[in-house]
Amino acid sequence: MARITVPENWRLHADAARERCRALERGDILYFPHTPLHFGEDDLQFLRAQKQSGASYHKNIAYRPAQDRITGYAGDQEERMRAVLGRFSRAAQSLMRECLSPFALEVEYASFRPLAEETRQLKTHARNDLLHVDNFPTRPTHGNRILRFFVNLHPTLPRIWRTGPPLPELLERFGAISGVIEKTRAGAGKQKWLRGFQRLGFPVQSRPEYDRFMLSFHHWLKENQAFQNDPGHARWEFPPMSSWMVFTDTASHAVLGGQFAMEQTMLVSRGSLLEPKIAPSTLVENLIQSRSA
Repeated sequence: MARITVPENWRLHADAARERCRALERGDILYFPHTPLHFGEDDLQFLRAQKQSGASYHKNIAYRPAQDRITGYAGDQEERMRAVLGRFSRAAQSLMRECLSPFALEVEYASFRPLAEETRQLKTHARNDLLHVDNFPTRPTHGNRILRFFVNLHPTLPRIWRTGPPLPELLERFGAISGVIEKTRAGAGKQKWLRGFQRLGFPVQSRPEYDRFMLSFHHWLKENQAFQNDPGHARWEFPPMSSWMVFTDTASHAVLGGQFAMEQTMLVSRGSLLEPKIAPSTLVENLIQSRSA
């Protein structure tokens, strides 16, 4: 896994878009030393004034572009927060589409993360400071890939990440011995039952086999102390007002420190990938099939 610096004049090199896409697909981080997005000083001051206040916030403040609404905000300026997050989300979407033009992108949520990572008290599976690969607990991806764009809005402090091996190596090392395959198979009956209720119109949601595996693997990685304590993991610092993009379903990552981060998530269609053989969905499907033979 590498951190690849994107030059400031990247817009003049549209022919490099495929190279950027391939780097992301293999688990590298695209790094912008100075964020390409513009933030007004009034917006920055407003966001940085959202202080940590314990139970006053959810894990993050989420913005849902399709509904133009926010969740997780407990302050008294909800309309302004919605407007600021909406501007960021639209700008980030435009940037990601331009920078990664070969990809077919579907808009997901954006978020603002106002709390200092070092002081957050969360349950194990929700902790950001434990290495993991991403899968949504409530919204199956159906094998589409999770691409995220981040901005560090803190005026002085870096956002600190730790990264481990990419998903292909993790599956080779742990896919079989973790017991996640067996757990995934064991849930097949329940999913069939849920699909039946869905057809009858009940508000329940089933999860495809791939998403069941990835969410269980996410949990297993966070629970595995030997993996978490491996001294070979890398440490990265992202300075104030820098940005970075990464496929968080391939790059194992943890957030060790930082405050005031913005994030936009997009789903990348399986059909638009340049390296489908190393896509998480392909690797997981192959792994499960090999254990069934």
